[in-house]
Amino acid sequence: MPDLLVIDDDRAVPRLVTRAMEGSGIHVRWAASAEEALSQIRSHLPDVILLDVQMPETSGLEVFESIRRVDQRLPVIFITGSDNSATAIEAMSKGAYDYVLKPLDLPALLELVEKAVETRRLMQVPVDLPGPDSMAPDGDSLIGRSPAMQEVYKAIGRVAPQDVIVLVRGESGTGKELVARAIYHHSARSDGPFLEMNCAAIPDTLLESELFGHEKGAFTGAEQRRIGKFERCSGGTIFLDEVGDMTPLIQSKVLRILQEQRFERVGGSATLETDVRIIAATNRDLEKMVSDGLFREDLYYRLNGFTITLPPLRERAEDLTLLVDYYLSRLSQRLGKNIQGVTAEAMQLLQHYPWPGNVRELQGELNRAILKTVGPNIVPASLSTEVRHWSEAGHRAESEDGNLGELASFIESRLDAGSTSLYAETLDAMERCLLTHVLRQTEGNQSQAAAILGITRGCLRNKVRHLNISISRTVGVKEPLAEKDALPATA
Repeated sequence: MPDLLVIDDDRAVPRLVTRAMEGSGIHVRWAASAEEALSQIRSHLPDVILLDVQMPETSGLEVFESIRRVDQRLPVIFITGSDNSATAIEAMSKGAYDYVLKPLDLPALLELVEKAVETRRLMQVPVDLPGPDSMAPDGDSLIGRSPAMQEVYKAIGRVAPQDVIVLVRGESGTGKELVARAIYHHSARSDGPFLEMNCAAIPDTLLESELFGHEKGAFTGAEQRRIGKFERCSGGTIFLDEVGDMTPLIQSKVLRILQEQRFERVGGSATLETDVRIIAATNRDLEKMVSDGLFREDLYYRLNGFTITLPPLRERAEDLTLLVDYYLSRLSQRLGKNIQGVTAEAMQLLQHYPWPGNVRELQGELNRAILKTVGPNIVPASLSTEVRHWSEAGHRAESEDGNLGELASFIESRLDAGSTSLYAETLDAMERCLLTHVLRQTEGNQSQAAAILGITRGCLRNKVRHLNISISRTVGVKEPLAEKDALPATA
């Protein structure tokens, strides 16, 4: 159970905080003085701290600095009045997590504390890199013994100790965040903070403020100065997920961070310095975005210095059993179920399904199957309709036939599966359908197909590889090919 320590001499504050945390599973403790708080922290390290700016006999900033000496990765949220927030802002510039104003907004406080708990988990819970003959049982794990995953482990081991930029590439759901955390945990910055930002999940105007901060009055609603993640994370690592979704303005500011480790807050003129390592990730085709003028070429070359590419699950089918065993064990324990395994029939269905949502989709499928299972083993009836009837359908958007008329069915199935990347998955399905139809029309002639499509032959070949399309006189979706197998060319 996550542990929250409230440091405030006002007894009403911990009572309010306890009320806010009701039903969240977060345990609240209280310390009325700095001495008592530090004693509690040393004896039982909490996951998050709420610290009042004005403490008896000392300042909140002095208490914060003492906490940082115990554990500089511990998220500290300051509690302050609107007329004395300067101390909290100063603390944030030195690494505090955030600050809240009195009177406390309890729903907003709960949301902030839950985010801080997750940030603490990302920094504390290691990501294990199993060797070819072993699998670490503790922490989060990158699972797989396939040759492609072995190359990923080797790449992480090579780059983690080096203080360089890393770009992690792969489809949605392949585990890019786990790779970023593994690099962090095995780096020289592992004692510093680790913050993540999904560049596609936040509106552009807010993303700029989240990353770089803003000055009071910089825009409507900017009532206080805000310290951004690059300033708060100095000495640590920032994970920029979905970096391909950044606007040109933010791209230019991130480029400057990479080049100079300098930036300005939104609405500010003072140039600030920071010291962060950036790990970026994307499922987008950055090369095409550069050629289309949607992504800065100089930023692309900066990010692409060291690249780790995660294979999609359909290209490492030999890892599926390992993944199923791993998630069954973890999810069964979390859900309080005694699931011992998967029947041969159910496993066969899982192995035949193409997993467009990759490992994330597999995890969601197993989570739902465990909840539906009443016996000791997952049976076919426990699985979703999409998985059970994939082979029978035969004409879905990602099947060999590639029938566009089934696109609505595909979208519905991905919605049922809880997809968080439906746009990208649907575009892939539509492109696969279009390309297979045109290539059938040209009997596999890629030059003719490219001319019909209005794209270059090189672009078509890249799409064929990405969408796993086999080309011959008969065009279809192929089983994963070994790297040495060439795509037949008929032009």
